[in-house]
Amino acid sequence: MAEDGAPGFRHFDFTAMSADECYRLLASSVVPRPIAWVVSRDKDGLVNAAPYSFFNCFGGDPPVIALGILPQPDRPKDTARNILDSGDFVVNLVTEDVAEAMNLTCIDAPADVSELDLAGLETAPCEKVGPPRIVASPVALECRLAHHIWTGPKQLLIVGHVVAAHYRRDIIDDGDRPRIDTAAMGMVGRMHGRGSYARTTDLFEMERPRWSEYKAARKD
Repeated sequence: MAEDGAPGFRHFDFTAMSADECYRLLASSVVPRPIAWVVSRDKDGLVNAAPYSFFNCFGGDPPVIALGILPQPDRPKDTARNILDSGDFVVNLVTEDVAEAMNLTCIDAPADVSELDLAGLETAPCEKVGPPRIVASPVALECRLAHHIWTGPKQLLIVGHVVAAHYRRDIIDDGDRPRIDTAAMGMVGRMHGRGSYARTTDLFEMERPRWSEYKAARKD
């Protein structure tokens, strides 16, 4: 690390830093991050659930999400192995009312333990993919593996094609162009550190600027 060329900034050379140092800075600054509560299934049919906050949506045509899965100290995550083996997974979104259950599924349980059973979570079958969805989650995205990239030793980037979705009726209307009551969902996101989360209740709005209106205002 060194003084930055611009006054008031510090410069960090990530190519000369350890993985832990890079992770700590990135995970503490790229916030808040939405949480993907991923359900997958292994070859023997055991269902696994785990949350991942290196996650977002990245397109609508086709609809895709991306998921970053970091390694455990000694092996790849069960989620990574399950997705690569089966090609199917479900992303459940996390609201404040299920945050504690989500946190319990972070536990370092043995591979033969189902986190869903441990947290007492009810599931329901999906329409197009093998793993089930979590009923307590207000939104579940059924995904099929589209691409995967090994970005480091045991570190995996998953791109999933969203083939179906489930929305709880109290957050979406029945119109031809359905609208979601996003504020009513009470979503949470990851912040810095191991146990820091953010609510999505403190919101503000800004209109997207238009060039014609901007130029007209500058002339007045």
